[in-house]
This record gives sequence, structure tokens and C-alpha cells, in this order.
Amino acid sequence: MSDTVRTRFAPSPTGYLHVGGARTALFCWLYARKHGGQFVLRVEDTDEARNTEEAKQAIFDGLAWLGLDWDEGPAKGGDCGPYFQSERRAIYDRYFEKLVAADRVYESEGAWRFRFDRKPVTMHDLVCGEVTIDYRDESNTPDMVVRRSDGSYVFHFVNVVDDLEMKITHVIRGEDHLMNTPKHLQLIEALGGVAPAYAHIPLIQNANGSKMSKRDVGAAVGDYIGSGYTPSALVNYLALLGWSSKSEEEIFTMQELTERFSLEAVNRSPARFDAEKCAWVNQQHLLRMSAADFAASAREYVVKADLPVGENFAAAAAAVQEKVRLLSEVPEALRFLLVDEFPIEESAWEKIQANAQAGAILQAIHGALAGLGEWNADSAKAALSDAAASIGAKAGAMMFPLRVALSGKSGGPDLMVILALLGRERCLQRIETLQSKRG
Repeated sequence: MSDTVRTRFAPSPTGYLHVGGARTALFCWLYARKHGGQFVLRVEDTDEARNTEEAKQAIFDGLAWLGLDWDEGPAKGGDCGPYFQSERRAIYDRYFEKLVAADRVYESEGAWRFRFDRKPVTMHDLVCGEVTIDYRDESNTPDMVVRRSDGSYVFHFVNVVDDLEMKITHVIRGEDHLMNTPKHLQLIEALGGVAPAYAHIPLIQNANGSKMSKRDVGAAVGDYIGSGYTPSALVNYLALLGWSSKSEEEIFTMQELTERFSLEAVNRSPARFDAEKCAWVNQQHLLRMSAADFAASAREYVVKADLPVGENFAAAAAAVQEKVRLLSEVPEALRFLLVDEFPIEESAWEKIQANAQAGAILQAIHGALAGLGEWNADSAKAALSDAAASIGAKAGAMMFPLRVALSGKSGGPDLMVILALLGRERCLQRIETLQSKRG
């Protein structure tokens, strides 16, 4: 086995990239990067009936978006190619002949079976611990087909051959493959190879404890692209599904994950996917962005929503950075700052209508703001305080009607920030508009 750590991710292009597959790829990538090794991508595309070019591209696009760059594989090349199983038939034939020469395979009804060595096989898994399968009872462990009657090879055989040929040192994969490993160890022994270390990671479940299938909401990596999530946040959340930092911290950059990741810290129990927690992690990543980076990331969503992006867009975006969980929420959060036509929340409108003082408050605010000599936060605060005193109201009572007039919302950015961003004329116009709506 090579001294250099080599991990691999081997997806089948029969559907989109599942978050479970992405989590496996992430763990493989993190382990390789932490140990200064190589991360290999190979595509198990021997199922011609189900493979699609669209699915293949979805895998490449998903990994690229997540930042899981591969050192060897499609579009990169490498010394151990080809990296598509459909192009490796000659290699498989060569290894099959090794089994024939060693008298470890025999023909049975047109297919070829691998003759198990009838002994207990023990493996030490880096996550699951010691696992033993007793091959002495042939009724429980019948000899395994390695080549079908049509000449094609089964998963177990090509998987082992590829790992040997590509000098893979650590196989990190889902726990559903755990019971396959003793079969693979027998094959490796028969082929005279050196087995990689194995680490079988827990499966991902839905919030209700059921297995997360490809049909479940949130299961496709592609659904997160362009939907308001940042790649760093999804990577962060996927890392938390089955791995623990052994601290109270949950928010990490890719660099921090690389430094902290270890297979010893991977849990045995299944991980449950929580969409709310995933969105919360995304929010934490948005909060850690610089104002400039947040504005740049939010810009495409605002443009897609057909909202204008003016000169003060960066300042407007900064005003809502703490208010959104997803970048896709930015357009609606910003709408009232970018255009003058915006809806009023029903609950906010009902509250305004029920407030007997709302008319007097809006009139007093309008007069106070219209008479300001200098338009800034300090002078606006003082003017609003004076306006409240003039009608015998508390200063706090002025804020809700003003917020609804300016934004149509009951919550949002600091009012002084809104006043500064909108400017005097737009603020006065909006107060007048709300007054006219009240009648």
C-alpha cells in the first residue's frame, strides 16, 4: 500500500448527486487533504441502461460547487486511468485471468463464481470496529458471482480491482457497504493485493428516522445550487452529519474542517437531516461574510427577481444581512429599499388600522421629518422624540407606524438605517401614501 494517502469517491451516474453521496465525497476529500494525499474521482458507469449524461454532469457540477476538487479523475487525468469503469474492461479481464490461473473461479450456469476461502474473515473498520464474517458455512455465504453470463463484471469485482489499480489506501463509504467488505478482502487476498483501510460512515436519515432516499425533499445537492445556500454552509452542515468536532463549535470554514477532521470522531449512529438546522448553518455563514462579499453574493438573486440594483445596493444589502437565512430571501427583504411599490403585511396593516392614534402619529412624524435641517440619525431621533411629545405619546409609539410606512413590514433593519438609505423625499412620500391608504 502506498505511503501517500489516497481516497476515492466512486458514484454511479444513474441519478443526481445525493447529499449522502456528497457527504461521503466530503469525508474522503477532507481525509486526503488533511494528510497531504490525493482525492480520486472515478465513475462507476457500467450500468448502461440507467446511466445518463445529465446525471454524470450533475455529479461533476455538484462536487465543483461544493469545492470538492479531485486530483485525479474525469477532466483531470492521472496515472491510474481511465477513470470511467466503462473504459476499463481490459483491466478487468486481466485481473479475472489472475483468478482463473489461481483456480479461484469456476463456471456455473454460464456465469463465473469466485470460490471463497472457507474460513472466518475479520476486518477492523476505522469507524465500526471489528467485524467478522464466518465463511465456513457455505449455506450462508455461497460463492459469489464475479462475471455474469453476458460477460459483464459485478460491482464487487470491479470495485476491488479499481481500488488496487488506483492504489487507494483508505476506502470511506456508507455503512450499507459494511457487509460487502469481507467479500472484498477475500478477493484482494486472492489477487495478491494489499487491502486498503476501510471506514464505513453512518447513513443519513430523514428527521423522522426513515432512510433518506433520492425522492426526499432536500436530498439532491443540485437543489441547493442557486436556491440561497452557500457552498461553504452546505459543506459545513454535511460535515456535522456523522462527525463531531468534540467541541461546542458547529460553524467551520473548509480550512477549519480540514484541520479538525478525523475518522476517529465519526459517530456510529445514523445522522438525521434537519432542514431547519441546515438553514441555520447557512445563516451563520452569511453573518460571517464581509458586507462586500454578502452584497456580491446577494446581487444575482436580486437581479433574478427583476429588482433594480442601484448605487447604494451594497449599503442596502448590509442592512438586511442579519435578517436573512438564505440568499434567496434577500430580494423580498430588500424590496422596500429598492422600489417604492411594495405590499404591506396584513398583520401590520391590521395593527395600524386598530391604532386610534396612528393618524396623529403619522402626521406628527411627517411634520417633524419635513422640518429637519440636516438628515442624519441623531437629528431624526431627536425630531421623532419631539414629535411624540407634541401629541402626548411615548417615543416608542412612533416607531411601528413609521416602520410600516417606510417598509410595509412589522420588523426589519434599524429604522435609522432605513431613513438614511431612503432619504428625506422618499420617506415623506411613503408616510403620505400610508396616510392616504388609511383614509
